[in-house]
Order: sequence, then structure tokens, then C-alpha cells
Amino acid sequence: MLTGKIRNQVDEIWEAFWTGGIANPISVIEQFTYLLFIRSLDEIHTRRERQAQLGDGKIENPVFNRRQGKFRWSKLKNFDPDEMFNLVKDEIFPFIKNMQGEDTT
Repeated sequence: MLTGKIRNQVDEIWEAFWTGGIANPISVIEQFTYLLFIRSLDEIHTRRERQAQLGDGKIENPVFNRRQGKFRWSKLKNFDPDEMFNLVKDEIFPFIKNMQGEDTT
């Protein structure tokens, strides 16, 4: 059951997509799913970093390399909207597309 807080958050997300020019509910769900996937990749990488700190310090099967650090949700969420859009379009989507078949997740 949706609480009032969660319902308000969902409404804010829908409003943000709507005012951004995405009115089709399927497109909103698709875009939101990509953002959740990017966030989950960051969480996986963070978990592996913590495991590495307990061991030899080397991250086993890192999701992101040093150059791709800006792809992490923890960094991406702080970008201005235009910069975020361009990064996702030009670099993160191709990164996700090329993940297929890799043992990164």
C-alpha cells in the first residue's frame, strides 16, 4: 500500500517527466527504470568497494573503472540537468549497452 509520502514522491517524479516533455506513461516508466538500473550499478560497485577494504584493497570485478566514476549514481545525481542528459545519452547508455555478456553484475 502506498503511503502518503511515497505517493507524493511518485507524483513529483511524474510531474518532472511531464514538464520535461515526456507525457507517455510507458516512456516515463522506461526512463525511470534506466535511472534505477544506474543506481543499482552504483550500489553493487559500492558493496564491492567495501568488500575490498576488508581484504587486499583490490576491487574484484568492478562495475566502473576510474574513468567511468562519473557514471555512478552518487556522482550523476549532482550534475545539472543538461550535463546529466548528455552524459547519460552519450556515455552511460552506450556503457550499459556494452555490458551485455560481461560479468560485471
